[in-house]
Amino acid sequence: MSKHIDSLTGLPNSKGLEKVLQERIDRDEPVALAMIDVDHFLELNERLGSEAGDEALKGLAVLLQEESGTAAFRVSGDEFALAMDNMTLEQAFLTMERLRMKVEANQAAFALPDDHRFTITIGVAQYPRDGKTDSALRRAASAALVSAKEIGRNQVALPPNEEMVMKSCYYPSTNVRRLKSLAEQLNKKESALLREALDDLLRKYDRSEIARKTKQSAHP
Repeated sequence: MSKHIDSLTGLPNSKGLEKVLQERIDRDEPVALAMIDVDHFLELNERLGSEAGDEALKGLAVLLQEESGTAAFRVSGDEFALAMDNMTLEQAFLTMERLRMKVEANQAAFALPDDHRFTITIGVAQYPRDGKTDSALRRAASAALVSAKEIGRNQVALPPNEEMVMKSCYYPSTNVRRLKSLAEQLNKKESALLREALDDLLRKYDRSEIARKTKQSAHP
């Protein structure tokens, strides 16, 4: 097996990630990086055993490889990464928020008892916006990951010094200013407010959720 391949998941390892990022940077191509941690993985291993932990990691690796337009890596232990070619920071953030929700909704993929919820926390950064070198980009994404953990895990966050400023092609500048003001009033991160809004939107329009509520009201 290649020295750049992780033996448990079959994903490229940290050296593989370094190689891919350096190639993109050498060509001066925009690339976003997400650093991903499994929430409370130590407790999972202690409670259910390392074999269960390994199976859960392999399940996560499968889900990561399903993400279109991304390359997945196992960096170390329960830490993974995704490289996303030609994505802006905003696109990468939203892509990772969808991934976070997908993981939360696909508990069967991890072969764990029903009373153990498997979730992930993600930090996102982008070249050249958050780092001009491979190491700087990884530091920025890792700092974002730490920030996400501080929020409360099962979150997606940006580097601490990076505001969640959406370009006008995504949101009107007036809405960006209103979001920033609201975040300051509530003492929350803009990314956390966007996650709440996305959750509310999906609950409102998700057909399965609507059907479930309709069934409940018909059979109290």
